[in-house]
Amino acid sequence: MAQYFTHESAYVDNDVSIGEGTRIWHFSHVLSHTTIGDNCSFGQNCVVGPNVSVGNGVKVQNNVSLYEGVEVEDDVFIGPSVVFTNVINPRAFIHRKDEFKKTLLKKGCSVGANATIVCGVTIGKYALIGSGAVVNRDVQGYALMVGVPAKQIGWVGISGNTLDFEDNRAEDEFAIYELVNSNLKVSKK
Repeated sequence: MAQYFTHESAYVDNDVSIGEGTRIWHFSHVLSHTTIGDNCSFGQNCVVGPNVSVGNGVKVQNNVSLYEGVEVEDDVFIGPSVVFTNVINPRAFIHRKDEFKKTLLKKGCSVGANATIVCGVTIGKYALIGSGAVVNRDVQGYALMVGVPAKQIGWVGISGNTLDFEDNRAEDEFAIYELVNSNLKVSKK
């Protein structure tokens, strides 16, 4: 017997792996060759797959499609109506399935409602993408990104709070240590 929950209106295709404690809500569809980890949540009207990998503890809000080419690591948050693309130059009359570009969401990052993630980018761990942003290039770990196109306006810690390098909060000391001791360009505001 399944150790996960699917609403009666959801569809789960064959050749799918869904982890324990995961919940898939109304009108969602999980396509074949998809792997979803433990304790995930997919809101209404989500499409996942085919050939998509989702880590543990991921929260995907309503109206999100994770199509082939998207990979999601553990503890990622994807807000309502976030859009992922998978081809740079789509045309209805040209089949480009062999040209899908990989998009990677690293551990603990968050993507705000209505953001658009252009294919072929990596969003670094614990980065925070603001609502409505358009991400068209790689994002460093812990970066706070907003706007169209998205630009970095600061840094966030693991908790999602803005980092202030003058007044380190205890819960963000690890994030500051990791930033300062990496090759990232860290500047004070």
